[in-house]
Amino acid sequence: MAQSFPSAFAQNFLGAAPRWYKQTIVAFLIINPVLWFGSQWLGVPGGKFLVGWLLLLQFIFTLAMALRCYPLQPGGLLAIQAVLMGMTSPETLYLKTWANFPVILLLIFMVAGIFFLKEMLLFVFTRILLGVRSKVLLSLLFCSVSAVLSAYLDALTVTAVIITVAVGFYRIYHGVVSEIEAGQGSPVLTDDSAIPADTIGEVRQFRSFLRGLMMHAAVGTALGGVTTLVGEPQNLLLAKEAGQAFGEAGWEFAEFFIRMAPVTLPVLVVGLATCALLEISGRFGYGTKLSPRVRGMLERFDREATDRRTPAQTATLVVQGVAAVVLIVALSLHQLHHTEVGLIGLMIIVLATAFTGVVEEHRLGKAFAEALPFTALLVVFFGIVAVIYDQKLFKPITEMIFEFSGTEQLSIMYLANGLLSIISDNVFVATVYIGEVREALAQGLLDREQFELMVVAINTGTNIPSVGTPNGQAAFLFLLTSALAPAIRLSYGRMVLMALPYTIVMTLTGLLAIIYLL
Repeated sequence: MAQSFPSAFAQNFLGAAPRWYKQTIVAFLIINPVLWFGSQWLGVPGGKFLVGWLLLLQFIFTLAMALRCYPLQPGGLLAIQAVLMGMTSPETLYLKTWANFPVILLLIFMVAGIFFLKEMLLFVFTRILLGVRSKVLLSLLFCSVSAVLSAYLDALTVTAVIITVAVGFYRIYHGVVSEIEAGQGSPVLTDDSAIPADTIGEVRQFRSFLRGLMMHAAVGTALGGVTTLVGEPQNLLLAKEAGQAFGEAGWEFAEFFIRMAPVTLPVLVVGLATCALLEISGRFGYGTKLSPRVRGMLERFDREATDRRTPAQTATLVVQGVAAVVLIVALSLHQLHHTEVGLIGLMIIVLATAFTGVVEEHRLGKAFAEALPFTALLVVFFGIVAVIYDQKLFKPITEMIFEFSGTEQLSIMYLANGLLSIISDNVFVATVYIGEVREALAQGLLDREQFELMVVAINTGTNIPSVGTPNGQAAFLFLLTSALAPAIRLSYGRMVLMALPYTIVMTLTGLLAIIYLL
């Protein structure tokens, strides 16, 4: 029997997503205009405000179901509808996108640049993974190295590195157990059809092992990113605003670190301690060790790869190593504001390909396949951010904060920024609240000392509690929507669960530091 057109249309809508998911998205798209225009027609007080929050929750739902359907399409439909209904405007969307253009440059070029360093990264991290047999020590190493790198690089760059490494590990193993040529893997890493039934348990164990390492490393990017001027995009923004409010240039690198240290250093220590305790206790999905058989596979592959390595491949490793050194030096110069990080990524692409023979267009194109879907999703996210801005969804919270003073005000500012960053975007939340704080300063509601402490509360509030959900930080969302996440079964819900102990301990430590150490 031939398929009818309506049936074919319904089947094509959102592709292979479950039927209940498709029906949910359709329900969202129907109910939104009914509530939006209905509240206006009936004159419902606060109707627009409530519909705005409903849209935000719907978008978060699409992020939570990222493994059911990539959020770009359902989230994009919601954002398009919001613009068409007048919840925001194309102009606001463009302004929010333009304000975050350095992040877009970073995604397009730096992530692609890291792609061309993957052989060297896999070589180095394979040595680390095979050389460190203690899972606790290995986890601390991944977490602390990610923290240090994120303090000087960008969290997205560091996340791209660890994703590249983990995909390399998993591809090697998946290729061997799928009885496919070692190193090539299955055409789809999520496909277990070629894996023997008696090996499935081991595959699940290896996935759990990689999930733990990835989450420790992701949290490490937050621990390090909050400490320095260049760790997160909003850090530089807040540092500039802190100085410009008084006609000055802004906080320099050392001053920013020192001002944040009473909060960030205790959080760093407690975060690393939490990493060790989670591995020792084996709770919240951590503690899985690398099985001897898998370790043997990786060691055997490493030996065989070493034996097969040609002079040309060795030269490639050397070039990639030099390019990595150039990257570190260039990013150090970035601290002096010489250039944007994304453009440094473009330089790395040129250097790492020109001297390794990767000059064909189709080979270059593969490097951008990972980052561009997420870049598109990020622009869709800016559409939701534009709705938050135009509908003033955070304004009631702002008004409540300024009813308090002193330490209470700092604590509430920290918690409010943390809560909103968990459900929204930490860069946007910081942008909104530094504007509100500057306005309060201009109105005489704050003196200089309290204003500067509020900047610390905003920065730590947007960076620390936001590890609670993938949409809290761009690096976490990038991990969730990467090709690695479905391969190792790292879903939105699982990320939230695995981040929960970190979220609680780090948030409370930051709060206590603000109360007693600032």
